[in-house]
Amino acid sequence: MFSFSDNYDCFSRRCVWVNGPVIVGAGPSGLAVAAGLKEQGVPFVVLEKADCVASLWQNRTYDRLKLHLPKQFCQLPEFPFPENYPKYPTKKQFIDYLESYAKKFDINPLFNECVESAKYDETCRLWRVKTVSISGDAAGSEVEYLCQWLVVATGENSEPVVLEIEGLSEFKGEVLHACDYRSGETFRGKKVVVVGCGNSGMEVCLDLCNHDTKPSMVVRSSVHVLPREILGKSTFELAMLMLKWLPLWLVDKILLFLAWMILGNMEKFGLKRPSVGPLELKNTQGKTPVLDIGAIEKIRSREIQLVPGINKFSSSMVELVNGKMIEIDSVIFATGYRSNVPYWLEVRKISIPQD
Repeated sequence: MFSFSDNYDCFSRRCVWVNGPVIVGAGPSGLAVAAGLKEQGVPFVVLEKADCVASLWQNRTYDRLKLHLPKQFCQLPEFPFPENYPKYPTKKQFIDYLESYAKKFDINPLFNECVESAKYDETCRLWRVKTVSISGDAAGSEVEYLCQWLVVATGENSEPVVLEIEGLSEFKGEVLHACDYRSGETFRGKKVVVVGCGNSGMEVCLDLCNHDTKPSMVVRSSVHVLPREILGKSTFELAMLMLKWLPLWLVDKILLFLAWMILGNMEKFGLKRPSVGPLELKNTQGKTPVLDIGAIEKIRSREIQLVPGINKFSSSMVELVNGKMIEIDSVIFATGYRSNVPYWLEVRKISIPQD
C-alpha cells in the first residue's frame, strides 16, 4: 500500500493504492477474510469505523450475552476456541477470542475510518473507496483507497432500528435501543416495556426479571421459539444433522413438534407461530427463530407480561392497540438492526438486452 499525492481530489483528499482487496469491517467475517488472505500472502487493508475489532460485540451488546450456538459452529478458520471455554462462550470470552485471532494473524485494521462511498470506476477498472477519519488528531481528514477488489464485511447489524410511534417524543421516561442496554440493574423497581420479541427482546426481558423487574414485552407479530437444546444437543446442530438426510420441510415439522413437546403450546400466552417453518422462514425471509434460554418459563409464570402492539405514547403512559393503557417508566426497543451498506455502496447497474 502506498500513497499518491496528498493534493489529489481538489487538494482535499489523499489517494492510497492498495495492492490487494479492501475489506470494510473488522468483525468476525472481516477478520476471517483477512486471515485467509494473510495465509495466502495476499496484501489487504481492513477499514473499521469503530476503534476496535468486533465493535458490535464490544460496544452494542448487553452484559449477559452468550453465543446462542455451540462454540464449534462459531469459530473462525484455522483457530479453534480454547478447550477451557464453555459450550456457549460469554460475551467477554468471544471478544477475547476475536482479539486473539487478529493478533495471531497479525491483522491491523485502520480504525476510526468511516466509509462514505465505494464505487467501481469503469474507466480505470478499479474500486474507489472514500473514507473520513472520525476520531483522533486526524479527525475530518479524507482518504480515497484504490483497489481491484472490495470485500463488504459490515454485517446486517450496523444501524439500530427504532420505530416511529405517535407520541414517543412526548414520553418523559427513558427511551433506548437494545444496543445501549447493558444490565437490568439500573431498572430495578421500574415499569419497563420492551418492544420486540426476538432473541434480543427475550433476553432483555429475562435479564430484567433477574434484576427484580417485571417487564411487559410487546409482541407485534408471530415468532418461532425453539429450545436452545433438545435432549442435551444443540437444536441448531440437530437441525443440521437432519438436513443431511431429510428435506427441509420435514425437518421443520420435526423441530416444531419437539418444541411443542418441550415448551408447550405458547399461543395461549400470546406467542403465535408463523405459518412457515423456522428453517424455511430463515432461508426465505432471513428471520431467525428465537432460541429460548429461560424467557418462556418467565412468560408462563407471568413474570414477563405479553402485550399487543403500541398505538401511541403519552408523557408517562403507553396506549396499546387494544385500547389498554399502561403506566411505564422506560421503553427499550429490541427492534433489530439494518445494514448501512445501501447508503455508501454504489452497485453497478447492468443493462440486460430485451428480446
